[in-house]
Amino acid sequence: MVYNMDLSSNKLVGKTLVELTTLIKLVGLNLSNNHLSGGIPHKNGNMMKLESLNLSRNKLTGMIPRRNRDPYGPPLTNNSSKLGEGPTPTIRSKKKYRAANEKMKVWLFYVYTICGFAIGFWGVIWVLLFKKQCRQKLFMFAEKTMDNIYVAVLIRVNKIKRGRQAS
Repeated sequence: MVYNMDLSSNKLVGKTLVELTTLIKLVGLNLSNNHLSGGIPHKNGNMMKLESLNLSRNKLTGMIPRRNRDPYGPPLTNNSSKLGEGPTPTIRSKKKYRAANEKMKVWLFYVYTICGFAIGFWGVIWVLLFKKQCRQKLFMFAEKTMDNIYVAVLIRVNKIKRGRQAS
């Protein structure tokens, strides 16, 4: 007896698999990240034990058959909490879903970048505040670097002055 079935990322092509709706004891079905097209079979209402159905990242169109009270989650919309109230949830168009997904990726990039910078910055500050040896090494490095830069600039200036005096 099959209770859960994961067929995600299997490069399935064509209409949704109506044969799977005969598995009436099925509790979880994952068909995400395939190339399924067409509408969702209305016979999936016969799958009374089905608690989890993932059809994301496919090329599905049309209406979602009513089988439970609260279908939710992207790319679904749900304006009612009771069966029969409000509009039937529909699958958003591919373009709208991708646009929303891209905006979310951009925001996540900014959030992760800012968090990474803040953690790195405060990590360095924390070490410098509480580790005397690290703080001393940093200041010694900075002092040596400034001395080297100062010497290099003086040498360059003296070469330029000698070059002008010779001509």
